Amino acid sequence: MAETLRVATYNAQLSAAGPGLLLQDLRKKNLPPQQSAVIAVLVALDADVVLLTGIDYDARAEALSALAARLAAAGQPYPYHLALRPNTGIPTGRDLNGNGRLGEPRDAMGWGRFPGEGGMAVLSRLPIGDDLRDFSGFLWADLPGNLMPDTDPARDIQRLHTTGAYDVPIKLRDGRSLRLLAYYASPPVFDGPEDRNGRRNHDETAFWLGLLGQKLPFPAPEPPFVLLGQSNLDPADGDGRHAAIRAMLAHPSVQDPAPQGPHGRTEANHQGDPAFDTALYAGLGGLRVDIVLPSADLNVAASGVLWPPTDDALSDSLATASRHRPVWVDLVLP
Repeated sequence: MAETLRVATYNAQLSAAGPGLLLQDLRKKNLPPQQSAVIAVLVALDADVVLLTGIDYDARAEALSALAARLAAAGQPYPYHLALRPNTGIPTGRDLNGNGRLGEPRDAMGWGRFPGEGGMAVLSRLPIGDDLRDFSGFLWADLPGNLMPDTDPARDIQRLHTTGAYDVPIKLRDGRSLRLLAYYASPPVFDGPEDRNGRRNHDETAFWLGLLGQKLPFPAPEPPFVLLGQSNLDPADGDGRHAAIRAMLAHPSVQDPAPQGPHGRTEANHQGDPAFDTALYAGLGGLRVDIVLPSADLNVAASGVLWPPTDDALSDSLATASRHRPVWVDLVLP
């Protein structure tokens, strides 16, 4: 008998101003409004597997465990969870922004005020396999055709991925594994005319094109898989280099099930359909910056962006929790 598996990604913006502060908030008797709203959103999302981006990392995954405990108390248990150390906040020892000072957030391997700020995590109702792959240490300069500036002061040590890139196996009930190809790319802004962040953002998506095209020193993932996370780049609107994300959405190895939501907005100055938007930015409006792309062999029953009507109680929780909205697909498994 076929079963449906909901796979989602969500930037819950569970990042605090310093190490350990997220854990403190999640352990409070009365949750702060933002964390409480995140719990409500995740319960409503009702995903079997969800990739969280923008969640602080700690070495013993205590914050993630505290979040899972809160979800279980709310009737949404996730017995399996995973967090790997992100590149954010890891010191490079270099003056990457050229201001004569070391150890600033912009001098880290990925922007971060402290190691682990704004990482990634997986919550799952199904077991997570041991044969995962962490590509976070891959050097930017080693990507074929990379756009890294030749004069970059960290060219010999700079990792490609701002936060991380993982291949995480989810063990299905029939014995197979569904691979999660997860990433959280740099925003293509907040730099100068050298466009370092824009180039890096492009190449973080281009990495997956290279992996699927067997152009990297790693085996391509075997289907079934789902490429998901925060590309941090709308394929049609906003700043950035759009070639890689457009190529990814059109790649023959994946399908783009065109998730839509009842957003009730118009974006007169945008080329893209607002129904595809996954985040709202002040001064920019809505952008599609979060993606869930199942492999071409999978049977997709439904997909969407969680945009409830404005008079729905969940709408307030979504607005309080994060500028992002969850993106999900329902997969029909044999």
